[in-house]
Amino acid sequence: MLVFQNVLWLLVLIGVMILIHELGHFWAARYFDVRVDVFSFGFGPRLFGFRKGETDYRFSAILFGGYVKMAGEQPGEEGVDDPRGFLAKPRWQRLVIAFAGPFMNVVLAVALLTGLYMVKFQKVVEPDGGKAIIGHVMPDSPAARAGIQDGDQIVAIDGKDNPAWEDIALKEVAGAGRPLAVSISRKGRRFDVTVVPELDDRSGVGFAGWSERGDIQLGTLSPGMPAEKSGLRRGDLILSANGVSIHSVIRFHEIIRNSKGKPVDIVLVRGGRQMNITVNPVLSNLDGPERWMIGAVVEQKLNVQTMQLSFPAALQESVNQNMKGASLIFQFLSGILERRMSPKSLEGPIRIAQLSGEAAREGPSAFIMLMSMVSLNLAIFNLLPIPILDGGVILLLFIEMLMRRDLSLSVKEAVFKVGFVFIMVIVVFVLYNDISKILPAG
Repeated sequence: MLVFQNVLWLLVLIGVMILIHELGHFWAARYFDVRVDVFSFGFGPRLFGFRKGETDYRFSAILFGGYVKMAGEQPGEEGVDDPRGFLAKPRWQRLVIAFAGPFMNVVLAVALLTGLYMVKFQKVVEPDGGKAIIGHVMPDSPAARAGIQDGDQIVAIDGKDNPAWEDIALKEVAGAGRPLAVSISRKGRRFDVTVVPELDDRSGVGFAGWSERGDIQLGTLSPGMPAEKSGLRRGDLILSANGVSIHSVIRFHEIIRNSKGKPVDIVLVRGGRQMNITVNPVLSNLDGPERWMIGAVVEQKLNVQTMQLSFPAALQESVNQNMKGASLIFQFLSGILERRMSPKSLEGPIRIAQLSGEAAREGPSAFIMLMSMVSLNLAIFNLLPIPILDGGVILLLFIEMLMRRDLSLSVKEAVFKVGFVFIMVIVVFVLYNDISKILPAG
């Protein structure tokens, strides 16, 4: 049942993305009087639809995708000599038509967050007055080897002064193998160190081994696992485990893993009342490699202020968030190209389906935020200079504009064949990547 829900919400998510993207191409084509023969939701054989004017609006068998078929779109095909054909139009008009799809996805990403923030904008109040204080440093981690300790404050990282933990996390995940200049404040004394994040094999991103100091609470509990059996509940605030004060998610996980199955005494707060609960970890591969666990998601408790923004403020905040998102995407892509990050960090349709279902069950706000993020990712991916993608079409048009003549048909066919093979390789990889994350290791 859960799988069916995930697939259903994925279709809703992708459906909106495809519709908006293809409408961008469609509207731009119609604006420049290009004849549109087909507007298809999906690929493959036609299932059903209707014809209005000269365009066949259809649903096709393979729903993961869509396309707008314009007259004379490819050299050598029927309609190439039509004055209303795509290739008969000036190159700058063809460039606008190709760019319109990704542009509409950017517009959608900004519009979704703007609308959401006008109804519900959640601002996280940073603990410790916004100071980036470290809750825990993992032993033998890059941060530990640099001499960083629990309780240290990060006052600058990679040229950014007084960073928030969001800034630190972005530098960390995109900085595998790259030295980061970090300024530390400890008991009133400031000194500089160099931290080189390692590439985490599981997540495929950089990992420094530090974590933010804050209050830690339990999230989702796995049915039948020790956390549920012992009486722990979602929302429990963890004060200590085996006598060790807990201010970090990483520290709590360390205690559970190092228990080797022995009972762990947890002091927590529930409904304003302090309680003691003992839990017995078990060996499990529930979420990856086999290790000692209790079957509970542990997360930092966030102090969130909820408000409604005016339209100008909501638009500005939406633009800022999307710019941050775009910057992070480019950092990921450059990190993969420079081999500082692993392609394992890429998410495919299976993982997106899981995220869609989880976001939908969490509520409209979470689903809208996911939709905005996916729309932005789709826009940037489509603008990559890969043949058969919009970015590849735009690149070829720029080349032709510089050459002041069309590339030969044989060259275009070869380029598009290479692009098709490349895209198929990416599809196969992300599917394999998704499946490998689901299946237990070993």
